[in-house]
Amino acid sequence: MPRDLHQGPVAERVAALNARYRHHGATAVLEHALKDVDLGRVALVSSFGAESVVLLHLVSVIAPETPVLFVDTRMLFAETLDYQRQLAETLHLCDLRTIRASQPRVSFEDPDGTLHQFNTDACCAVRKVEPLERALSDFDGWITGRKRYQGATRETVEFFEAEGDLRIKVNPLAHWGREDIEEYMVNNRLPRHPLVAKGYPSIGCAPCTTPVQPGEDPRAGRWRNTEKTECGIHFINGRAVRTPKEHAA
Repeated sequence: MPRDLHQGPVAERVAALNARYRHHGATAVLEHALKDVDLGRVALVSSFGAESVVLLHLVSVIAPETPVLFVDTRMLFAETLDYQRQLAETLHLCDLRTIRASQPRVSFEDPDGTLHQFNTDACCAVRKVEPLERALSDFDGWITGRKRYQGATRETVEFFEAEGDLRIKVNPLAHWGREDIEEYMVNNRLPRHPLVAKGYPSIGCAPCTTPVQPGEDPRAGRWRNTEKTECGIHFINGRAVRTPKEHAA
């Protein structure tokens, strides 16, 4: 639904949606909220990472017509690309859209493919943030797999968030714990990302993702030895979230 048909700014619609669905679960949020006039037209954005299959499965069952946006940075693990193809077939995803940066833009900003070595934010911006922003320009909201238990900037995630004045972010699994994810995958016999068994509980681009040791935070392998914690596609009050320090400021 076009944005100009909605009443009130994004923040007001988010407040109304959170109040309306406060006592609902993930399934109800997907079943009802996706048809709510306050939400509008929505896409699911998926990395096809370690836990992505849960939300992909829920959407494929509850709202199979939902567009699924997959950002291929051209720096993903081969295992992720294989897994994406496997899930597309297994879950019968009927509107899967692969999003990539334009090659001229990448060639200009990262001609030798080493930008990630000295400016991870710039690399994420050109390969992921900008292409996704273009893809989302036709939507009023998008569904993410963000969960409170992931910690850092995600500890207070609600079902609905305002992405500045642009659109609404929907987090159906916000209140799920790691055990809920595991139980759902087992009960529904969902295929696992092959890298999980190799020590990758959180999976991004190959150059910027390392295995996680026992006892470490699951996202410790993302941009290891840096303060970066988010790729930049998630925003709070219109600002990209990158580090807890920046968020607190």
